[in-house]
Amino acid sequence: MKALELCNGKIDVSMPFISDNARKLIIEAEKVGYVEQCRPGESIKEEQKYKQYPNRYIHDINWSITGNCNYRCKHCFVSIPNAPIFELPHEKVMNIIDQLDKAGVRIVLWTGGEPFIRKDFVDLIDALCERNIILEYINTNGSLITEKHLNELAKRNMRPYMRISYDGLGCHDWLRGVTGSEEKINRAFELCRDMGFPTSASMVIHKGNCHVLRESVNHLASLGVTLLKTLYAANVGEWLKRNGQGSMSIEDMCQLYIDYIPKFYEDGMPLSVIFTSFFRAFTDTPDYYNIEYYTDKFNPNESFLCGKIRSASYIANDGRVLPCTVVDGFKVRENYPTLFEKSFAECISAPDFMKFITMTPSDLHKANEKCRNCRFNKHCKGGCRPSLLYLGKNDVNASNDVSCTLFYGGWIKKIVETVKKARPSAEGPVKDLAFLE
Repeated sequence: MKALELCNGKIDVSMPFISDNARKLIIEAEKVGYVEQCRPGESIKEEQKYKQYPNRYIHDINWSITGNCNYRCKHCFVSIPNAPIFELPHEKVMNIIDQLDKAGVRIVLWTGGEPFIRKDFVDLIDALCERNIILEYINTNGSLITEKHLNELAKRNMRPYMRISYDGLGCHDWLRGVTGSEEKINRAFELCRDMGFPTSASMVIHKGNCHVLRESVNHLASLGVTLLKTLYAANVGEWLKRNGQGSMSIEDMCQLYIDYIPKFYEDGMPLSVIFTSFFRAFTDTPDYYNIEYYTDKFNPNESFLCGKIRSASYIANDGRVLPCTVVDGFKVRENYPTLFEKSFAECISAPDFMKFITMTPSDLHKANEKCRNCRFNKHCKGGCRPSLLYLGKNDVNASNDVSCTLFYGGWIKKIVETVKKARPSAEGPVKDLAFLE
């Protein structure tokens, strides 16, 4: 910290009164791009000055700026009984933006509800710009994206990724419950592509659309989409009540992905894919793939069950600060304060929050005999803890059925063998299959 304070554009760090240790740290910081030398006559900008904040570092915030939506989708997590459908007034949203600025948060991701439904959308964009906060992603159903919206963003030099929900070629309208919604989403993808806004898609997989996975991937790629993330339909809220065409079992979902992976490579990796809890491959590193929930090596005492939530958090549409989006919608959310009860710094250091984000594999092993005695516990950290809520388990120390199935069902081995056959040059995280026998 002291070394960084010297990087103020006014001090020559070669001067003899600078300690060798401080100079060494500054040189290392320059090598990795954290600092750079000022040219003669140049001074640093206000936003470049080293600042101290009253909280630990937070890389980004996933923020539900409204619970309101123009759709009421059959699978939406907001339909869970304890999830509030709420929209804070403008003044309170501005208060949150101020708090994020004072906490040093520089990246936000907007979600909802439907973010584009807010009437003060442009005013909120201006508030972020004034504070040098980057809007990196907008999660949207795509139906309300207009050329005017994109022009307003572009004028402010903002081109956030549009994460647009997409539920399968020819299947979208059924899940959204609105005739013509698939046509609207296609237009949204095309508009973003034509105006230079990057897009990704999220697709909830269920028995009614799993048969069009390949066609959907290729269709999205033709619209300029760069990434598809698939999710499973959890048996909660409206999905549980309607039952619809039903959720797939973990085994059926795994088999679907195993069957598709060869086609993915055969089609030339049309876009990057993240099959949640299973497999991911990116077009910019075509000869590498990753397996969700598998870790080659880790120290159970020093690693954490989830690294992401340590440098990020979620703000619900009522201003409640939660460690993860998944926690929203369940009664446990009430254990966490809102930004109108405590400051952001206090919210992210509250006892329940800290307990959640600092859990280690060792903590899990102590509390869970099955995980403690599992022969795969050197490669499995126990799976996603928050997702246990959607699996009907209220104990964060419970076994995760998805990760257990991946290891004991032989699916990790099948992924390795399937990719090896489909793309021999591709390498993954598994170095030795022997332990899976």
